Formats: sequence, structure tokens, C-alpha cells
Amino acid sequence: MQKILLVLMVSLLFLWQCSPSAKGKKDPENLNQKDSSITADSLKKKADIEQVPVEVTTVTRGDISKYLLLSSNLETEIMADVYARIQGIVDSIYKEEGQYVHKNEIMLSLEAKEYQLAEQKAHLEYQNQLSNYKRFAAMHNKELLSDEEFDKASYALKTARIQWDEAKLNLDYTKIRSPIEGRVGERRAKIGERIQPTDKLFSVVNNSQVIAVIYVPEKNLNQVKVGQQALVYSDHLKGIVFKGWIKRISPVIDPASGTFKVTVGVKNRKKLLRPGMFVNIRIIIDTHKQVILVPKTAVVYENEAMQVYVVRQGIAHKIRLTSGYEDSDKIEVLKDIREGDKIILVGQSGMKDRTPVKIVNERILSVKE
Repeated sequence: MQKILLVLMVSLLFLWQCSPSAKGKKDPENLNQKDSSITADSLKKKADIEQVPVEVTTVTRGDISKYLLLSSNLETEIMADVYARIQGIVDSIYKEEGQYVHKNEIMLSLEAKEYQLAEQKAHLEYQNQLSNYKRFAAMHNKELLSDEEFDKASYALKTARIQWDEAKLNLDYTKIRSPIEGRVGERRAKIGERIQPTDKLFSVVNNSQVIAVIYVPEKNLNQVKVGQQALVYSDHLKGIVFKGWIKRISPVIDPASGTFKVTVGVKNRKKLLRPGMFVNIRIIIDTHKQVILVPKTAVVYENEAMQVYVVRQGIAHKIRLTSGYEDSDKIEVLKDIREGDKIILVGQSGMKDRTPVKIVNERILSVKE
């Protein structure tokens, strides 16, 4: 009986060792190593998934100004309307709208035959009076002519000379010239038309000097002065800043609007600005030099408070801005942000404080005006 039980136990032990469950068992130490490896890989992948991709820029220093922002339409400082000095019929037109014209260049001519004949007649009369004067002068020197008669001959000669000069001047006036250098802004004259001295024929504008007339509130009276710097922008010329300065300040305050007139001169670089163009004008009141600046594109507003996210060691830290001066592009930061900090430009919307982030791009932004 005992032998039978022993044989059964040996058989069962052999069958168990040969079973799939027994073969599937691993060494405990090896099992722990593999489990640790799987856990580490999973955590790394999970961390990678949780990192928010962002674009950043590095905080730098620069200048920023406090300014008055006003708007106006540009005007030309140098402009002239062209009129005829005499009446006549338009014979030829030499300049059209948009064409450049030099000072004293002929723009239009009138029929001149009548004035040519008048000039020739006046010239003959002058020569006749000159001949008489010479004869009377010789007689006067010999005391054959009284002083009174000689004075009459002298007067007649001077009168004839003036009439001849007047006739020459009228003949020259048949050629209408530009009083200034610039471009033709408008042409009204037509060939064959009879014109009078009161008829406007052309307008000529010089765009090298343009101005903007603005009306500044009375409360800012002590903040503006002649020569003060101004910056001029046009929505149609994006990215271009035109330098200007205050040329004139009216001493009179309009009681109806509570404003006073200020004329701003503008350096028209490459003649890009045109009279009538709408522009925005910033009159610089004060400037802070070499301060910490952050771009407005990095700002997130929460309950009207300005926040930015600074990336430090892969973590985005939310910082509330304590701001100084600001303009359309950037803000002066007074504390909590240092030069060289990396702030998030793209990806910060809806982000929470201390979010793990991954920098995928870094932009270089200019802090110049």
C-alpha cells in the first residue's frame, strides 16, 4: 500500500513539473527588473504627452515712451493754385495731373498774337521817343531848348519805356508757369477755352513737406512744445514709422471743444505719404530708457489683470504683470520678470500655473519703436 502511494506522488510531481503553468514561471528577480522597465517607459511617455508645446521669446531691454495718441488727415505744407495774369484763349497745355513740374516751368500757353503786336507797337513808340529825346538833349545842351520842353521829352521817353516793358510782360504772361516745384494735383484748363485772371487753371503740390493738424485736449497744454518728437503711422503702410515733430502750437483754446491746434511736421520718407491720407500720430511725452519689455502678444487677461507665463526648467509659471508705460506692441514690466527670461507667446491660452511645457520654437522680437 505504501509503495502504491509513493508511486502516485512521484507521478503527480512529474506531471506538475511538465505542466504549462510550471514552465511559465520566471525568476522573481528578472520579473521585478522587467516590471520596473515597463513602469519607467510608461511614465516617460505619459510625461511627454502631458507637456504642452509652446513658442517663446527671450525678454530683453529697450526704450518705451508715454505718448498722446491722436488722428488726422495729412496736408501739404507747400501748395499753390495756378492762375493766369491776363485774359486769353488757351492754346496749348503741357502738364497733366500727376506729372512733375519745376519752379517756373511752363504749364500752359495762351494765344499770343494780340500781345505780340502790342509789344511791337510799344517798342516802336519807345524808339521814336528815344530818338526825340536825343535830339532834344542836343538842343538843350546848346541852350536852344528850354528846360521845360526838355523835361517833357524826358517824361515821354520814360513813359514809352514803361509801356514797352508792360507789353513785354503781358506777352510773357501768355506762358503760364508753375510758382513752385512739385506735382500737378489738378488741371482745370481746357484747350480753346477763354480764361480770365480769376480762373484757377492748375493746383501744384509738393509732397516733400507734409503736415498733420491735430487738436490736443486742454489738459495736455503743458505737455507739448515746439520741436517735440512725434511718430506718424498709416494703416495703409504697415510696419513703416515716419518721424515727425511739432512745428507750431496755437495759443488759442477753442471754448467749444476744449482743444488747441497743433501742427505736426512729417519727414515724408521716399514720398510715400500723400495729402489727404489718414494717419495716427503719437506725440512723445516721456521715455524710459533700457527697461524690461514684454510683447503684448504674450499677455493673457484674467479679470482685467495682465498675466504672462515664464518658462523655468520646463515649467510654465504664471506671473501677474506690474506694468509701467505701454504702447501698441509692448509693455514695460516693473518687477518679477528678469532680462533673459523666456515667456510664452503661443500656447498660453487656457494654461494653468506650473504646467509642464515643451519649447518647440523661439522667436526673436524687436523692441525698437
